[in-house]
Amino acid sequence: MSQGGFHRSGREWFSSLPACLLLLAVVLFSTSSDIHNQMLRGGEQLWSGYYKLRADPVAPSCDPDRDIEAAVQEKMADDGGDDPMAALLGESDKDPDKIRLSIERSVEDCRKSYASYEELKDKLTPGVKAYRTVELFVADLIAFGLESQRYILVILVMLCAVTATLTRHHIAMRAMETRLDYTVSHTLQTVANAMLLGSSVIFRQSSFGSDNSMSSEELLLHNLWIIGFAALTLASLYRLIRVPDDLQEGGEVNRAFLAVPLYTVMCLISGTYFALIGHASGIGIYLGKMMELSDMFLNVGLYVWVGMMLKQTRLATLVFNVFRPWRMPPELLAVVAVLVAAVPTAYTGASGIFVIAAGAVIYSELRAAGARRQLALAATAMSGSMGVVLRPCLLVVVIAYLNREVTTDELFGWGIWVFVLTAVMFTAVALTVNRQNRFELAPASTAFPPMMGALKHLVPYALVIAAVVLLYRFALDVKMDEFSAPRLLPVIMLAILLYEQISLKNRKGRASGEINHQGLERSLRSATNDTTAEIGALLLLLGLSVSIGGVIERSHLMETFPQSFDSAWSAMLLMVVILVVLGMIMDAFGAVILVTATVAGIAYSSGIHPIHFWMVTLVAFELGYLSPPVALNHLLTRQVVGEAEVLAAQQEEGTFYQRHERIIMPLIAMGISLVLVAFVPLLFYA
Repeated sequence: MSQGGFHRSGREWFSSLPACLLLLAVVLFSTSSDIHNQMLRGGEQLWSGYYKLRADPVAPSCDPDRDIEAAVQEKMADDGGDDPMAALLGESDKDPDKIRLSIERSVEDCRKSYASYEELKDKLTPGVKAYRTVELFVADLIAFGLESQRYILVILVMLCAVTATLTRHHIAMRAMETRLDYTVSHTLQTVANAMLLGSSVIFRQSSFGSDNSMSSEELLLHNLWIIGFAALTLASLYRLIRVPDDLQEGGEVNRAFLAVPLYTVMCLISGTYFALIGHASGIGIYLGKMMELSDMFLNVGLYVWVGMMLKQTRLATLVFNVFRPWRMPPELLAVVAVLVAAVPTAYTGASGIFVIAAGAVIYSELRAAGARRQLALAATAMSGSMGVVLRPCLLVVVIAYLNREVTTDELFGWGIWVFVLTAVMFTAVALTVNRQNRFELAPASTAFPPMMGALKHLVPYALVIAAVVLLYRFALDVKMDEFSAPRLLPVIMLAILLYEQISLKNRKGRASGEINHQGLERSLRSATNDTTAEIGALLLLLGLSVSIGGVIERSHLMETFPQSFDSAWSAMLLMVVILVVLGMIMDAFGAVILVTATVAGIAYSSGIHPIHFWMVTLVAFELGYLSPPVALNHLLTRQVVGEAEVLAAQQEEGTFYQRHERIIMPLIAMGISLVLVAFVPLLFYA
């Protein structure tokens, strides 16, 4: 990467910079609605009746000086002509008093209209006009932002997917190590991308109505998908032809297939299925369904960006510095790391995002404290699992949005107890099963002073966060909650990055202006470089998860199961199995959409309480992300700590448990938690 502040590589100009601008636009558009609400309130406080002043008053067309008697005579002389309604309503028998009263009322209303017009015209001062111009501009900006959400999402997904392809960053079971791995992976990627392109073209053609017409907005969306998949196909073809020099010779075919990205596997499965049933546009249709929840998917992108900005800060290291003076045994430090990570996990939207953002720091800190590689890998994979039930996790918001039977307050309220349970289970497993270190801490007199010193370094960060939250609270009347978090968190992270650059400049005594600006710009650029590839990998995987959900839905697989059970216990047993399997093979957001459409109804009709069902779903998903054969959180851990560390861990000797601790320990902790969450509440209401 170039060291100059504004000297970017080709990738940064054509990928990271546009992605950064798109994400900033999403934040701007969402924040502008808060600004607009405050502007409307401010306008009403400054000028009473401001809502009427938002448009120029129009002079009434009536006559306030109308001659009432002449109008009465004219009305009496009018026989109604050829109007059949006049005879029907009895207007042939006219009462002059009633006519006069009606005309007097209309004249009075006309005079009031003129009085109101004159009053508004007098209030329409240059100050009002200037304020109104700004307020209406913000209103237009909001309208443009709402209309642009779908287009921004398509451009962002395809731009980042191409970047992930060119940088070999898609999520797979294992990394590409040999030439055979590379050739098999990129060949199948090219086939899958061509399948996506073909499906999108067919979907576009089939979307034209019988009169061969389509709205310009729909046509633009179709064309963006087609252009994006064409670029993605060319990118994978380019990668297939340009083989890197750092690959090993040889390879095994069965291992090579494990290097194929998960989205490619999902695409090949769903594309083949839809082609066999004569529904070649199927993948395009289900990817198009992403547009119905464009705000949710854009929020996922924002959370990834927040996670990558968190990675650029010193926060994770400074938090570990607080606990380091106690010289905790590795098992206890692993517990502390996982529990502390629950809060940022909730604020970064989903488990995988936090593993990507802070997994490398957690792993290195645990290793530095003497933790075994297997233990460090287990804790890193689990670091994103605890917080998904805590406020303001985006996944819970999506569940409440798609299911009217539950609310976010109910889910987060019970989520706290689920968090406590899973925390206790993980702590018990980590400190009892295969504990290899004596439980000894440094004396409080020795550890407490440096711990307080480490806490002082966190105080400025707390103040920066509080300042942004309070600014939004009092200036824009926006509270920090699960609905505002996607637009507040990027601003908070930008403020933290700015603070770190200012404090670094002050510590090193550097010149103020340019160096500080370049430092912030460089940190933001580095975060966005990571973000583009991660968004491409995650959102493409999410989109194809929706397509796999479509295969399950169209194959009527769920209809082979009873649509209701006489026993809630039997239903829950089936739910647990299905939900864990879905967690193994699908992304969280895609799985939630599928579960809402299929499994949830069976659970409700079988007597399982909706809140109970979704708590079970969240825990089952997390168990699925930690379970082979896919084990998404372990794949992301491998991605951030490096293939070499995982291979070194697999070569360590010991008992069966010690050699596979990174897999077994999370399964024990989350498995016991799932059983308790699923079946204990049934004792009280089933």
